[in-house]
Amino acid sequence: MPFQAQNGSQYLIEAIELIKKLDNGDIKSLPKDVPIQFISLELRSGLKGKNGSINRNTWEIGLALAIRDKLRSGDLYLPQSKQHVSFWDLMVSNLHWKEIKYEAISELDLPQQEHVTTHLTTQFQASTEKARKQWCLGNFAYIVNGKLKLKKDDKFVHPPTVAALQKTIEANLPTIRIEKLLIEVDKITGFTKHFKPIQGYHSQPKNFYKTLMAAIISQATNLGIMSTSASVQGVSVDMLRHALNSFIREETLTAASAEIVNHHHNHPLSSSQGDGHISSSDAQRFKIRADSLLASHYPRYYGYYEKAIGIYTHVSNQLSVFSTKVISCVPREALYVIDGLLENNTILKIKAHTTDTHGYTEIIFALCYMLGFYFMPRIRDLKDQQLYRIDKSTTYGEIDTLITKTAYLDIVEEQWDEMLRIAISLKKRTTPAHIVVQRLTSNGPSDRLNKAFINLGRIIKTKYILRYLTDPELRRTIQAQLNKGEYRHKLPRWIFFAEHGEFTTGDYEEIMNKASCLSLVSNAILMWNTMKIDDIIQNIEAQGEKISPETLSHISLLPYKHVLPNGTYFIEDHKYT
Repeated sequence: MPFQAQNGSQYLIEAIELIKKLDNGDIKSLPKDVPIQFISLELRSGLKGKNGSINRNTWEIGLALAIRDKLRSGDLYLPQSKQHVSFWDLMVSNLHWKEIKYEAISELDLPQQEHVTTHLTTQFQASTEKARKQWCLGNFAYIVNGKLKLKKDDKFVHPPTVAALQKTIEANLPTIRIEKLLIEVDKITGFTKHFKPIQGYHSQPKNFYKTLMAAIISQATNLGIMSTSASVQGVSVDMLRHALNSFIREETLTAASAEIVNHHHNHPLSSSQGDGHISSSDAQRFKIRADSLLASHYPRYYGYYEKAIGIYTHVSNQLSVFSTKVISCVPREALYVIDGLLENNTILKIKAHTTDTHGYTEIIFALCYMLGFYFMPRIRDLKDQQLYRIDKSTTYGEIDTLITKTAYLDIVEEQWDEMLRIAISLKKRTTPAHIVVQRLTSNGPSDRLNKAFINLGRIIKTKYILRYLTDPELRRTIQAQLNKGEYRHKLPRWIFFAEHGEFTTGDYEEIMNKASCLSLVSNAILMWNTMKIDDIIQNIEAQGEKISPETLSHISLLPYKHVLPNGTYFIEDHKYT
């Protein structure tokens, strides 16, 4: 392979050339001056052979590990590769960056390089001063012998009218077949208009609408095309396969799902749940039986013998899903947080985002700040988190003992121009965000850029944690949004009934189609529920009973057991436009 290396990693190219010469028989053994700086400390004890020679086996193992790590970080790359390209080739070109630099700074609403230190210092001082003033007003956090102690937050008590109203709603929601629900939602939203054939292919099968609906159900319920064909009269396996190959793919599913989300956002009742400016993301694990590059063991839920994959979804505070991604259970979920926020193609204007502990790193804090998102994760072991100051000489009153280490702005200012280039590249979607995050996490193209993001992230994280400790409203907002995401997980489990929620294919595209169909159907159920619940509420109020906005804000729009996903499907065909 035609490897190339960033400055400072040329020794790897020299080592790779030596391997080629050994394998071709051009040389018989490794020279004594062979590069060894990439060999880990664990391997160095076995590196020296007899007579001071280099042990080839140990050296090759060390080189293989170094190649792996440097490919991840981008220090070693393949110019013609899609995944292992040079780090800066993932960004807007250097020439283009020079042309758009000042426009990008304005778009990101960030300071120029010469003002970044002053800007961050001013923001940090304002945050710490506010936290210092509010410290004595709350009873959640307190300090004992210089150590942070936390009390349990008071449990939020719903108004007594909420439970009664929820029971009334669920008792009055009619039972409905999944195919009928989709057809009714399509009449309101017209989401099926987005299922267009691939470019240059215009043929549609007979009974296309019926086939399309049956194909969506086959994927969302995990029933498969064989069983679905047997469950829908007049739809053959070939018709379903044709619809899946030509019409149902990631871009059409994303557009169709966004159509439903947009209609739901505009429904008056959806605003009772929130304004659509806050979201959360979390992975839901499903067992997988087939071999797949994404499959991995997940002992917490599936023991040591069965494998699983994750479906990572972004959910708004209106309960709609605006991003779906199939991921492995091995890497940290934080890799995929920014993808969903940037790939949001709905009318939802997400401004703040929350995750659980697995969804945060200091680099994510930094990138969210630069991209204009307020990142507010729920962090486990919060009292053990390290907080950072900017100036060693500044004191912060009672909270001074918590801020024990220093984040350095010098390196942030030094690398600010490159950081801005990365941020605008992400915003313009020149490359998937998780690839950039992974490269930065693996020390990026240079240690200094990585350290700059980490130091900026430490400053932003410290500001956030101080607010979290002193702002009960923020804690309630985070908890409420994460609860919505957790509750929404029950709906996909209910729909994805066949094979007890297991994936039986290892093909990524097929798995992704099933996951996206699952999100589309979830959004359709949310839309249908919202319309029916609104009718129920209007009937209640027509009888003279007034329902307060506070009560409405706590009801769930996602009851799901009245939706019947399995059985024989009765789908009427009508003209598809």
